[in-house]
Amino acid sequence: MEIKGKKALILGGWGLVGQAVTRRMIEDNPAEIVILSLEKWQAEEAVDLMQKLAPHIKFKAEWGNIFVRDSLKDLPRQEILNNPANRKLLMEDVLDDLNQEIIQRSFLAQVIDRHKPEIIVDCVNSATAMAYQDIFTSSIEVRKILGDLQEGKNKERSISAIERLLITQYTPQLIRHIQILYEAMKKAKTRIFVKIGTSGTGGMGLNIPYTHSEEKPSRMLLSKSALAGSHTLLLWLMARTPDAPITKEIKPTAAIAWKKIAYGEIKKRGKPVELYDCPPEAAIPLKGKLKREMKKGPWKPLNETLKKVYIDTGENGIFSYEEFTAITSRGQMEFIRPEEIANVVVWEIKGGNTGHDIINALDNATMGPTYRAGYLRSSALQKMMRLQKEYNSDSVAFELLGPPKLSKLLYEAYLLKRCKFSMDEILQHSAEFLSNCTLELIRTDHKLRSEILSIGIPILLPDGKHLLRGPEMKIPAYRGNNELEITPENIEKWAAEGWVDLRPDNFKVWQERIRKIKEEIESIPPDDTSSKYDRDREYWYETNELQPGKIIGWLFLQEEQGSRMKE
Repeated sequence: MEIKGKKALILGGWGLVGQAVTRRMIEDNPAEIVILSLEKWQAEEAVDLMQKLAPHIKFKAEWGNIFVRDSLKDLPRQEILNNPANRKLLMEDVLDDLNQEIIQRSFLAQVIDRHKPEIIVDCVNSATAMAYQDIFTSSIEVRKILGDLQEGKNKERSISAIERLLITQYTPQLIRHIQILYEAMKKAKTRIFVKIGTSGTGGMGLNIPYTHSEEKPSRMLLSKSALAGSHTLLLWLMARTPDAPITKEIKPTAAIAWKKIAYGEIKKRGKPVELYDCPPEAAIPLKGKLKREMKKGPWKPLNETLKKVYIDTGENGIFSYEEFTAITSRGQMEFIRPEEIANVVVWEIKGGNTGHDIINALDNATMGPTYRAGYLRSSALQKMMRLQKEYNSDSVAFELLGPPKLSKLLYEAYLLKRCKFSMDEILQHSAEFLSNCTLELIRTDHKLRSEILSIGIPILLPDGKHLLRGPEMKIPAYRGNNELEITPENIEKWAAEGWVDLRPDNFKVWQERIRKIKEEIESIPPDDTSSKYDRDREYWYETNELQPGKIIGWLFLQEEQGSRMKE
């Protein structure tokens, strides 16, 4: 797409790659660029810098943590974790079922909704942000307090540790981030999304010598790679979603450098490194136990900070001369310039084929449906039909494929089939008549009834006040409570999600579905025998009987918007 005249949002726009992408994008004259960074000063500094480079372009600053709700966006991670109320909010946002309230509270969703960008480039090192929350340390703390829990001791400390572990889990956080991103971009009609990903190791393997602990490689580093890979696969799925924006990912597999070279104060986590000294005469004897942390020790503060020549590599931190020499030497990580990444990003946005889009690479490397499988499909179906007749047993649903709604819909359509209704007859009869016919079938065919109930699908009777059920119910799903309030709203929700619904109102819905199928069939010209239509007249009228599988396949395409976009 053309960048000229468009609005772009750069996530992580103050960072090394974010600034390079913004500078490169300026050359194509977008109408507006929104720069988002974690801290206010970062976003405003980046906006000031870019405004000087391109006075004719409108720049706006946004700041905060894109992985949390708006009320938590400016709080440091530890401040969130140390506050019970904040932990509760975070657990709700990450672990509860996704709903509109969660989306609307999300800071990221609010930013996208506020600016409605046509282009989003995500330069945030998401894998690092999540992996460095360090689930392993949280797990160690919980394992330590398990004994206390069993004895009923340190209840408050135990609750705190367990809550920390719950909200440090990587996978729920990443999934929720992608869910919110997708919903927000869909609403804002964003046209293209480009993610700057990572390998987690600068392109090196499991033998990477750069680590975070005595482990080689460290679990935290591998967590970063695991998250980066998971992120890629979720974006790959988004790229296969019809109403999602065009989705791409550029994944550098080298160290990225550099932002600046200077002499100055060395900082860790934003704080200067304080200098301490421990003269030889103050050495501690190595005997007994070694304390990792001491309130008082043999060291003495020098009241100075560490100042050295350094190279700033953005999100990867600052390196000394010797560190940079080592990490970029031949056979180590080596490095790639942010400007090279920015060029690829802009070329991909404009429709160029750089060969560096990971999503496209996965599309080309994966194996999809084949001609031979399609050819043999009819043979497999014929064999199954023959066996159904031989054993006088229709094969409808087992509730192994899921969701429960699939089994519910298949059995509802099958009940109409068993009542000997054609499509035309379903439309001719009243919904009450259809309801009564299916109820009579359920009453008299105990084998059919037991098969439905035994796979976990309850049957809601026509009065809407009585339910047939077996020992297991797939819906309502378990959400921490086995007793749920029966309300009209809940009955509607559960019936839609996974109960065979014999109420007349549900058969009105079925009549509308059949009407749409009939309209689709009638819209096909009788003399059109071309390859234009996937589902032509012959497809639907292959037999006079209702065909539940075909109907539900159509329904999942049209009603559930569940089309496979890429072949």
